[in-house]
Amino acid sequence: MDLTSKQRAQLRGLANGIDTIVHIGKDGIGENLTRQANDALEARELIKCRVLENSMLTSREAAEELARATRSEVVQVIGTKFVLYRPSHNKEKKDKIVLVSDRKRK
Repeated sequence: MDLTSKQRAQLRGLANGIDTIVHIGKDGIGENLTRQANDALEARELIKCRVLENSMLTSREAAEELARATRSEVVQVIGTKFVLYRPSHNKEKKDKIVLVSDRKRK
């Protein structure tokens, strides 16, 4: 699933109000961190992550690696923080994020 620029902009706006819940440190991205990110994505669909100073990964590297491991999309990378998005598979979730459609004019 590739996000359009309008959808990315919408998700960036939504990410402004959320707190950082995943921290990547010197251990990098392991099984526990991937599981934590997966659980958070399933519950919230949009998560903000932070790469700590003692990490061996850059923010971009960490974002791409974690996105690959969790099958999510990188929305944005700024400084030491990045935002990931993945639609929830839970059909009973009430407050799902509805992405704008990107219709092209003919």
